[in-house]
Amino acid sequence: SGVRKAKPLTENMLPTSQNALVVGGGVTGMTSALELADQGTLTYLVHKAPVLGGQALNLSATIEGDDVAAFVKNLVDKVSAHENIKVFTDTVVAEHAGVPGNFTTGIETGGGNACEQIDHGVTILATGATANRPAVYGLGELDNVMTQIDLDAVLENDESKIKAMEQVVMIQCAGSREADNPNCSRICCQAAVKNALRLLEVNPDIEVFVLYRDIRTYGFWEDYYKTARDKGVKFIRFDLENRPVVREEAGKTIVRAHDFILGQDIEIEADCVALSTGFVADADTNNKLCSLFNLPKTEDGFFLEDHVKLKPVDMALHGFFLAGTAHSPKVIRESITQAHAVAGRARTMLANKEVTLGAAYATVDPVLCAVCLICVRACPYDVPFINNERHSEIDPAKCRGCGICAAECPAKAIQLRAWEDDQIMAKLDGLFER
Repeated sequence: SGVRKAKPLTENMLPTSQNALVVGGGVTGMTSALELADQGTLTYLVHKAPVLGGQALNLSATIEGDDVAAFVKNLVDKVSAHENIKVFTDTVVAEHAGVPGNFTTGIETGGGNACEQIDHGVTILATGATANRPAVYGLGELDNVMTQIDLDAVLENDESKIKAMEQVVMIQCAGSREADNPNCSRICCQAAVKNALRLLEVNPDIEVFVLYRDIRTYGFWEDYYKTARDKGVKFIRFDLENRPVVREEAGKTIVRAHDFILGQDIEIEADCVALSTGFVADADTNNKLCSLFNLPKTEDGFFLEDHVKLKPVDMALHGFFLAGTAHSPKVIRESITQAHAVAGRARTMLANKEVTLGAAYATVDPVLCAVCLICVRACPYDVPFINNERHSEIDPAKCRGCGICAAECPAKAIQLRAWEDDQIMAKLDGLFER
């Protein structure tokens, strides 16, 4: 009896927008935008800062010795000159609507009220992360205490200051792997080893002490760690019960640490104390975008991938992808690799000229509709609305087929295709007849 009530279902087909939106103009965003543009995709690159570059603007060299500034400048020049890339700096995402393959996003430039609408088929989130600056070990209070990024700038711009130093202390896991920030930022250990080796290149007589909890120079970076030890960098382990103490005494910066090998406390007079602070999620940006796009994020505020192994750059919502430090802390090389991966996944989706929305969606009988607004309030996706003809209307392209509106409608004016009332009642009648 249920089969007699069945009706043919026609899938909704919509043409796919062949444009792409990349949110974030750091190395990751620019790399993915450039790869998409080179394959003929019109790409909108939206960056909230006045200039492109992101966190890479604060770095001078990688641990392998690559010139970061020259690389970023070359990347910015290519992106700015590419005919298939439209760059929007000092711009944020303000509105969003549509379905995978047919998104419409509103962007605001310069904090103005005017909102420009752009159409795109895929969205790549490459918003990056924020350099952590926790109030620990005198950071922000003592002149000689700085972050590894600050030390990088001194190494690049003021070598005379490095040559005048005698002892440098680096403290790992500053503000990380503790109760308020339990995660490891992954890149801090290689940053410390990198800067330690650069210090010795500028001033071979300098003494470098690295106070660490665990050294995590994973992969081939282990070679650089071994090189640092061979060149005389002193690695001293500590735990949370015996963490270092930094103080200023008679105009000198003193670091007290517990040496487990000696079994006693030692004090080091430091010309510079460099804290390895790592990255934290850009909470303001990520919270706003997750709310706007209905996307999940991790407990520590980074964007969450759909599956860590099977879909490492896809997000839970089809048509959204993520890459770079917006996903988790990573170095430039890893970010570039992920940027190429995400561009490939985006092109895979754009290769389909049409998007199938499915056949199970809700429909409204305007004669029965009482304009009670219950469906408008009940829908978790804000799809139903009251049209000019004074009855509820549901856009098949936006409907997710959850059936909540059909269940809530007191007038029985809404039916979910493939789950109509007459089909369900016929199946129930068949069960009772048995």
